[in-house]
Amino acid sequence: MSIESIREFIKEKSIEFGAKPENEFNKPYVERNNTGKEALKDNGAYFGFIHSEEEASGPFHDFSFTIFPSENDKPWLICLGVGSSGFKNDYELATFPGLRRLYSRLTNDRGFCKSDFSDIETSLPKSITANSDLQHLKNTIKTYTKVLPACQIVDNPESIDGKKVIAAFLAGYAKLRDWPTNKSHRKAISDALEPFIKDELVDDSVEIKKLFEDRKYLVLQGPPGTGKTRMAKKVANEIGARTFFTQFHAETTFSDFIYGIRPDIKNKELSYKETLGIFTQSLKYALNNDNEKVILIVDEINRANLSNVLGPVFYLFEHKMEVSNIQIEITPELKITKLPENFYVIATMNTADRSLAVVDFALRRRFAWYSLKPKPIKAKSFYKEDFARIQEIFDWYASSSELSLQPGQGYFIADSNEEMENRIKYEIFPLVREYLQEGLLKNAKEEFNNYFTSRINQSLFE
Repeated sequence: MSIESIREFIKEKSIEFGAKPENEFNKPYVERNNTGKEALKDNGAYFGFIHSEEEASGPFHDFSFTIFPSENDKPWLICLGVGSSGFKNDYELATFPGLRRLYSRLTNDRGFCKSDFSDIETSLPKSITANSDLQHLKNTIKTYTKVLPACQIVDNPESIDGKKVIAAFLAGYAKLRDWPTNKSHRKAISDALEPFIKDELVDDSVEIKKLFEDRKYLVLQGPPGTGKTRMAKKVANEIGARTFFTQFHAETTFSDFIYGIRPDIKNKELSYKETLGIFTQSLKYALNNDNEKVILIVDEINRANLSNVLGPVFYLFEHKMEVSNIQIEITPELKITKLPENFYVIATMNTADRSLAVVDFALRRRFAWYSLKPKPIKAKSFYKEDFARIQEIFDWYASSSELSLQPGQGYFIADSNEEMENRIKYEIFPLVREYLQEGLLKNAKEEFNNYFTSRINQSLFE
């Protein structure tokens, strides 16, 4: 296999990705090429790109795009590396969740991706160092074992599949080095990454209905704008169920949801009347119509104190509950040992609301949990470029827990650009500013500010 042909290939790709041809005054990278005859005898042969501020020879710092080649048609190792001198400019970049998130999707079971890219003290696992396909690079890999955050074995780098891996690793490097300066560059990078990061299209309603076959009590969780309530109603409608609906709030009580007594204000004399909550109404309907599916939708389930709201009824929400001789009183006239087979519950939970009560583990065990994530939709009224930009910022800077804060696709539906600008100005902008004020997504503040300044001419810091 020709090292020179691959070197030319990555140079051509680097230009497509936004790295201008190397010249004396504007170096997008420094190329390293240590592929002499002696080096190729498992003596540290490599080539690729390092930071533009580094020297052409000797030890270097920071992230590199590195390829460990071999002779005689044996596999190569394609890597995101770190110079043996450690970090100088890239340590903060190494801590960005999106960098690891990206490269984890570029590696498969014949590769490796570290859990912490700032870690240059931990060696590669045996799946790489002792891999039978890489014994011809054993000494070379041992030399650099602590400074390879991500790597992938490629059997034939000149094949179509081999070049796809090389282009994807280089595209990731182009992103972290901010090479792209126009739409053409960004599209070239996206095209190179797409085979590896394209999300599998999942029909959520189909998956939820399948889940219902085994689990009757389900929570749909996700950020605002992901259509949780809409999805709950859609699933109920598609399975032909009789639907009951309620929305919890901070003052929801047992007497609101299950059963209580209230003063009869229409009576001149003081008297009380019983009140059946929405749970009891839907339960009685299910008991009296056992040939019909009944779904109770509980919107914003974590806005209330669930222990107070459910009381002893909490016991009944048991997955595949066996027949019990323990009776739970719903009303003075209604006591049951288990919930009927035709009774289902779908609840929704907004994962971005930081003020809500934490859902306890007992409830988590009794319900199945299905996450709805922000996703682009096919509609003329959907502003996909705004959605993609916000998604890109979250994907690069947000921690795993902060991903649950990303505004869903519902925020990006508008009938005109003026309406979309107003949605950004009066909905997305205040939401992001609140996140930042709470100390969330701190590393992304300049990216968000740049987006809002260019899109609606409004700064986060005014």
